[in-house]
Amino acid sequence: MTQEIQQLLRDNSRPAFATLLRLLKDFDLAEEALQESSLAALEQWPERGIPANPRAWLISCGRYKLIDSLRRRSHFEQCLLPQLTELERHSATFDPWDDPEIEDDRLRLIFVCCHPALSREAQLALTLREVCGLTTEQIARAFLVKAPTIAQRIVRAKNKIRDANIPYEVPPLAQLGARLEAVLQIIYLVFNEGYGASSGDELLCTQLTTEAIRLARWLCALLPQASGEAMGLLGLMLLQDSRSHARVDAAGDIILLEAQQRSLWNREQITEGLDWTSKALIADVAGYYGLQAAIAAVHAEAADYKETDWRQIAGLYSVLLARFPSPVVALNHAVAVAMADGPTSAMRLIEPLLASGELMDYHLAYAVRADLLRRLQRFAEAAEDYRAALRLCQQASERRFLQARLQECEKKC
Repeated sequence: MTQEIQQLLRDNSRPAFATLLRLLKDFDLAEEALQESSLAALEQWPERGIPANPRAWLISCGRYKLIDSLRRRSHFEQCLLPQLTELERHSATFDPWDDPEIEDDRLRLIFVCCHPALSREAQLALTLREVCGLTTEQIARAFLVKAPTIAQRIVRAKNKIRDANIPYEVPPLAQLGARLEAVLQIIYLVFNEGYGASSGDELLCTQLTTEAIRLARWLCALLPQASGEAMGLLGLMLLQDSRSHARVDAAGDIILLEAQQRSLWNREQITEGLDWTSKALIADVAGYYGLQAAIAAVHAEAADYKETDWRQIAGLYSVLLARFPSPVVALNHAVAVAMADGPTSAMRLIEPLLASGELMDYHLAYAVRADLLRRLQRFAEAAEDYRAALRLCQQASERRFLQARLQECEKKC
């Protein structure tokens, strides 16, 4: 039962936190309430049984425990009295087991974290931490920056929300468009952390990918005339997620695209993903997510790996790179060029990219060049890059794959 309880706490803690924040309007108090209720759950659920609605239980328990704590502390900290009074007043009518607003609380929280008063970096870091429960270290790896930098961003963002009295609400329809870009970036980062974890033993975290897809569906439903980018992101995630069951074997080791059993791809998700992608491309000029969804659609529509239209994919990446230049997009473009025109052509793109230093902390950059060098039979140089990738990689499945390729190259040196 202990494992079941721990899983339930993982599944329900962030949704419960979102509702507690709505009630308390203070990040620190909401975290304190959640921590107290989680500890109580670990103590009580093994003996009394798991409640029918774990999320509502955590909210109710956390709220009452926080009221008790504030009552004790208010004797010494008079500044807590307004919060205590408001919480006691609201507790008389609030019922977490029958609250129609609970399901929208995480969406509210995302828009609070994406408020324009916050910097873009703070928006992303705060949402990944508070909405999705990622650790500071995981967020740092997603941003390719150091963990203390992320921690400082989160603290400053919370202070800004408090000091500016940023409302806990989904903005009116007229303001949604301006706030949508940051929300889409956040959802995609959440999906990416679930689709290819930055650290740990498991490559996939279906909880995060499912949550990201769910949030994207909400956004499309919220907007009567949903933007092409929102639909493009939903299409992209569905198409990528459709391959999840084919990406790792029973031992948790990575299966490359060329070796995946396409019968394991989720055809229902592919059909839906292609539909959203088509809607996105019709609704608007192809944007960042729409172009990526179009690339994913080329993969999804290929009967097998050999029939993949790599030249079309390389062309789409060229457009993406021209409109949204970034070192990671440039790296993906080089991979597509390698498949379309061979590793020599791709090396001409990779060398200056790595020489710029922008990807010096990104293990996949070294892994890509190592693979190109391996295909060119430059095994000693490939081994050196595989070692560099291993020094940076934190994910167990990826490390096993890189180690195997390193050993293969070392034997041929």
